[in-house]
Amino acid sequence: MNVAPLLSGDVAAALADGRPVVALESTIISHGLPRPRNHAAAIEFEEILRGQGVTPATIAVLDGVPRIGLDAEGVRRIAEDDLAKASVRDLPILAARGSSGATTVAATAHLAALAGIRVFATGGLGGVHRGANETFDESADLATLAVTPITVVSAGVKSVLDIGATLERLETLSVPVIGLGTTVFPSFWLRESEFTLDWSVDTPEHIADVMAAHDALGHGQGIVVANPIPADQAWHRTEHDRVLSVAFAEAEHQAIRGKAVTPFLLGRIVELSGGRSLEVNLDLARNNVAVAGLIATAWAARA
Repeated sequence: MNVAPLLSGDVAAALADGRPVVALESTIISHGLPRPRNHAAAIEFEEILRGQGVTPATIAVLDGVPRIGLDAEGVRRIAEDDLAKASVRDLPILAARGSSGATTVAATAHLAALAGIRVFATGGLGGVHRGANETFDESADLATLAVTPITVVSAGVKSVLDIGATLERLETLSVPVIGLGTTVFPSFWLRESEFTLDWSVDTPEHIADVMAAHDALGHGQGIVVANPIPADQAWHRTEHDRVLSVAFAEAEHQAIRGKAVTPFLLGRIVELSGGRSLEVNLDLARNNVAVAGLIATAWAARA
């Protein structure tokens, strides 16, 4: 049984030639956005990169095969088919069963690194959940980044999570968190959280410099680039706080626990905001993809 990742022709050629490549996750398409907006978004994210001269590598497991770079049919499948949500632990099971799955941040980072891709764009990282001191609920994204040499561009972590605990956990795992043009950690829909960052740089080229030094020092961890949504696209804090307060109260009232909490909260937040949170989500994802393209270009220029 061959379960090695299968690279598309475009991705394989770009990597062989030392041209810039950016990995894109499929869970945001399959599970994070409503149909049919998700299909259009998947195509748009790839086109943003191609417009920069960067090769997109959308990643998913299709029929048991981890695929690094999808054709049009593959993009359609992650948008329209009902796929499992696949983290790193699920990859061998999908492969053995010949099943399909949309890859999370953790699984996408793992497969991208296996293929030799060094830059990855997502919306927001997973992290430590509120109340994790009792539930031990922590995203596999964090543990995976501790052992995976990839640079992830994100708008922080979703504000439904425990941001402070997530930053503490990343520090414990020796995963650098670097603000791009900011000294404050972003909060997904919002440009800022209450947490300042130890390190900040001004340009994608500076991120590439850090990546090179990271490698030279023998570090095997990932790097988190904190990239806040542009100010004119961010959600208004007062409305954001009101909606989240209502959503959390409903989750508590309905005794929703464990893995069901985050999907419930995100779904209710979209409903309670009249779709505003969804539009901000798309804007920040576009921004992250564009910035990741610039970092990948700067990284390729160092070769």
